[in-house]
Amino acid sequence: MTDARAVAAGGYEYARHDPSIDREIAFRPVDPGRDLRRLHAWLNSEHVLPYWRLDDPLPVFRRELAEKLDDDHLTPYVGALDGVPMSYWERYWAADDAVGERYDAAPADQGIHLLIGPPEYLGRGYAVPLLRAMTAFQFRHPETGRVVAEPDIRNDRVIGVFERCGFEARGEIEMDEKEALLMVCERERFEERVLAPERTVDGDDADGGGTR
Repeated sequence: MTDARAVAAGGYEYARHDPSIDREIAFRPVDPGRDLRRLHAWLNSEHVLPYWRLDDPLPVFRRELAEKLDDDHLTPYVGALDGVPMSYWERYWAADDAVGERYDAAPADQGIHLLIGPPEYLGRGYAVPLLRAMTAFQFRHPETGRVVAEPDIRNDRVIGVFERCGFEARGEIEMDEKEALLMVCERERFEERVLAPERTVDGDDADGGGTR
């Protein structure tokens, strides 16, 4: 359930308490004034670089971020745990994205990219609750029936996290910058198999850091 008090207090678009980790998860749109250097540092982290490959100098990254913020098909978010920024997310309309050319995309299908920034948040069991919360956020759009992802085919840990959040593999696809696995989460499956039993405390998950 969305925590209205957390949303109002932090400028978040979505916030909820996850009982499996007893933490508040929240998402707010990226603010370049607050987040530019933070995101640049995260993208240059050792656990992120192999998958995102965005190790550009800060001035170049500033332009790239501005382009993302001006892109109507994509919205960048910062994810927080108990108010502390610790993850980056891209929520996008799949039909208007390159992935939409690789499968039969519906107009309201949404896609997702993510990374966990500070290494101290890796391996702590946060990846599944965070992805579960973002997917629930995306399904708040009444016309969205599917959320898709295209993680790097080499990233077994992140693929496992997606599977635990109701995503199913639909085959390998060739993206411009990587060999990827197309994964699809259908609304009914997510609500019945992921949201319904979420009060059961998850075991530890092996966080993969980034999903591109």
